[in-house]
Amino acid sequence: MPTELQLRKDMVRFGRLLHDRGYSAARDGNLSCRLDSQSMLITPAGLSKGMLEPEDIVLADMRGRKLEGRHPVSSEVEMHVLIYNVRPDVGGICHAHPPTATGFAVAGVAMDEPVLAETTVVLGPVPVAPYATPGTAELAASLEPFVTDHDAILMANHGVVCCGADLLQAYLNMELVEHAARILLVVRQLGGPHALTSEQVKRLREMHDRLRQANQPLPVER
Repeated sequence: MPTELQLRKDMVRFGRLLHDRGYSAARDGNLSCRLDSQSMLITPAGLSKGMLEPEDIVLADMRGRKLEGRHPVSSEVEMHVLIYNVRPDVGGICHAHPPTATGFAVAGVAMDEPVLAETTVVLGPVPVAPYATPGTAELAASLEPFVTDHDAILMANHGVVCCGADLLQAYLNMELVEHAARILLVVRQLGGPHALTSEQVKRLREMHDRLRQANQPLPVER
């Protein structure tokens, strides 16, 4: 298991990746990872995710209350609390505003058609949660119906939240959502997608389950 210091360094690294890739601007976005059953590490409120240091990361409990740290806890901590409490399999959460995927969110357009093998296997449908004011309890409530069945959710007029077994997977899911959104945007400009058939989707899901059971990496995750 990684140490707390290593997890803090990981959060700094992924925060800089979000910023450098243009997925977050100014003070946008937040990251967290599960430290143990009772606590999480989470990015602070009011700081650029591209300019963090390990000591900036805040320790909070699973109710979202700050335990240690020199900065306030993220204003969207309740979203993280919800996901960790509903999904014991989740170890990391990434929220950002990648431009193309956020464009889908602002337009209220879900990325739910099975058109790309990679997203079909790794993420499945990516729904749009109804709009709620950022930094409020209503934001977590708007996500609740979707959290159990989805590792990536578009947030109407806001951004994207992704989760995974650890922070690396949560970040990679964010990359995949934005990559898929860019492709889908081009496809729509070219006249619309040709969706995979139900049989093709079934085969992808069977491949996913077979490789997972054998503890082998998915070919689309290389």
